Amino acid sequence: MNTIILPDRKIMYKALLHKDSSFEGIFFVGVKTTGVFCRPTCTARKPKIENVEFFPTTKEALQYGYRPCKVCHPLQQNGETPEWLKDLLKEIEQNQIIKLKDSDLRERNIDPTRVRRWFKKHHGITFQAYLRLLRVNVAFGRIKHGEKVTESAFNLGYESLSGFTEYFKKTTGFTPSKSKDKKIVTVTRILTPLGPMLAGAVDKKICLLEFVDRRMIETQLERLKRYLNAEFVPGQNELFAELDKQLKEYFDGTRKEFDVPLSLPGTEFQVKVWKELQRIPYGITRSYQQQAVALKNPKAIRAVAKANGDNRIAIIIPCHRVIGKDGQLVGYGGGMWRKQFLLNLEKINN
Repeated sequence: MNTIILPDRKIMYKALLHKDSSFEGIFFVGVKTTGVFCRPTCTARKPKIENVEFFPTTKEALQYGYRPCKVCHPLQQNGETPEWLKDLLKEIEQNQIIKLKDSDLRERNIDPTRVRRWFKKHHGITFQAYLRLLRVNVAFGRIKHGEKVTESAFNLGYESLSGFTEYFKKTTGFTPSKSKDKKIVTVTRILTPLGPMLAGAVDKKICLLEFVDRRMIETQLERLKRYLNAEFVPGQNELFAELDKQLKEYFDGTRKEFDVPLSLPGTEFQVKVWKELQRIPYGITRSYQQQAVALKNPKAIRAVAKANGDNRIAIIIPCHRVIGKDGQLVGYGGGMWRKQFLLNLEKINN
């Protein structure tokens, strides 16, 4: 088995001292004097450099006998759904037209304020706004498949057609009556060891998977919106659970290929590039030049690089496996540290 190459020891110790979040997922630190291991961002008192050792994965830290820190919880993904919220989210997933008032939450022994804060932090909207968006998403699907607007509005609990129409248009950008001509990309956040990713699904296919802090993600979303003639609405899709499962398996090192269906709207050349990316074997890297040759267009190196950058489905379409001709890491919208992590992950599990 190959060994992951960690950054310089002094660089990692400096990151630990400054609680540098850009090193999350790159290393974990074992503290010899306490026998625990931590994230780089742990807020506990910092040990001396001679009392620490660094590991690329939690697995290795555990194998060396370290216990997970109770302050930073290194075995948990950042932002992981807390236990007190899981039953509520499961209930919503099973009934997407549900209406829940603060009193309903209290009956479930859940603090409404706590729920609001969690949804604002992780989804950027309030809990009630999230529920309304789910109902709009359901309404769109029903109207698109033949249900009358009036029937859909009242079946979803709206007391007036005008109120339903106004909120529907405000949310989607078009009136309910135009649903048959439009599409909705259902979006959600999926947590990974490298940070949250924005996932999107349309027509029972994944069309988007990107890190939420990716450079130019807004531009990518606008392009996708134009290609699909669609609007983005937070909600649930039957594919998200499977996508989440396969990503977890990938990061655990037990999955090397993905089989969720994909939607790849783009130019003919872009689609060819993205499909060629999927042919790069797990744990193998290629240069842009090699990709251009594989596409039987050896002079299109720059065009290949640009199409790589336009990839909207990270990890599954593995643009991280393309490197410079000299072997150097170049060009990754999610950040070079993530690219290095993904390559290291595949290297040790190949």
